[in-house]
Amino acid sequence: MILKKLLTGSGSVVGLVRQLGGSGVTTTTTVVRTSQQQRFFSIGKKSSPKILITGGLGQLGTECAKLLRGTYGEDSVILSDIIKPSEEIVNSGPYIFADILDFKGLQKIVVDHRVDWIIHFSALLSAIGEQNVPLAVRVNIEGLHNVIELAKQYKLRVFVPSTIGAFGPDSPRNPTPNVTIQRPRTIYGVSKVHAELIGEYYHHKFGLDFRCLRFPGVISSDPPGGGTTDYAVAIFFEALKSGKYECYLKPDTRLPMMYIDDCLRSLHEFMTAPEEKLERRVYNVTAMSFTPEELVNELAKHIPEIHVSYRPDSRQAIADSWPQVFDDQDARRDWGWQHQYDLEKLVSLMVKDVRENYVNKGLSNV
Repeated sequence: MILKKLLTGSGSVVGLVRQLGGSGVTTTTTVVRTSQQQRFFSIGKKSSPKILITGGLGQLGTECAKLLRGTYGEDSVILSDIIKPSEEIVNSGPYIFADILDFKGLQKIVVDHRVDWIIHFSALLSAIGEQNVPLAVRVNIEGLHNVIELAKQYKLRVFVPSTIGAFGPDSPRNPTPNVTIQRPRTIYGVSKVHAELIGEYYHHKFGLDFRCLRFPGVISSDPPGGGTTDYAVAIFFEALKSGKYECYLKPDTRLPMMYIDDCLRSLHEFMTAPEEKLERRVYNVTAMSFTPEELVNELAKHIPEIHVSYRPDSRQAIADSWPQVFDDQDARRDWGWQHQYDLEKLVSLMVKDVRENYVNKGLSNV
């Protein structure tokens, strides 16, 4: 399910991970360049930002591209990754190869395509990162350095997602405020705290228009990709396919979550929020918190025969160090964030999407 609402705002958006594409919308515009960024103001003919999405074939990239292309036009959003794309991806809009560890290659993309925003999604997630720490350091830290330096050099607006994983066992868990002790114990979390701090430093030192949202677990009908919160995605595939699911977390493990439509809408609203409204560069955002048991109870309304067993593994220790409830009042106050999907609505949509797009097509293996 893709967000259809078109959002408006002043300012160009610069890179965020994984390529997005779009084409211009017609009204009139003038472009004003400052030492820190480019801003777009409507005057007659509207100029859309040119957006590059890195790590674009992950959970958020393709859906983010659809949203932004629907808003700014197909050719305005470039989706990128190092993975060979499907025919559907290639036919949906601009797609290019982009290795975030290749600084000169990224430079060429920004110059050749006159990129204004970078949305940087490229990262190894929590559970996968623990299995290959050296690679996580390269992708999550060295790759980020390339993107941040590129954004400074070309005066781009850059978005980098952070996570509930940026907090650790010393953080208050219920609720977890926007500013508090963090000290995560996974390389994923450490790399995200590093991203938050280096982005804030570049903003204060060089005027970089850096923007970062700490997302909770994001639930979509794409197959799970290796995150600790991905039980809340995998359960739909397994329950609809076999009526059974073995959960790797305890039934009472409470974690913050949000539906992908809310996630992407928060990203776009934040990217287009006027700078004068932003009291900080990093914000918590969330929609709900629930446990596996609560999710199963809601899912049972659609699949009464569902049977779930619990066998906690190494991911339980990760989840136990993360927030249970996310305090996002700063985002709600400063730039008007409001979620639209609660647990009941989320489960209803997920059952429908997974059944139609995977199970009924015989694509439900995860």
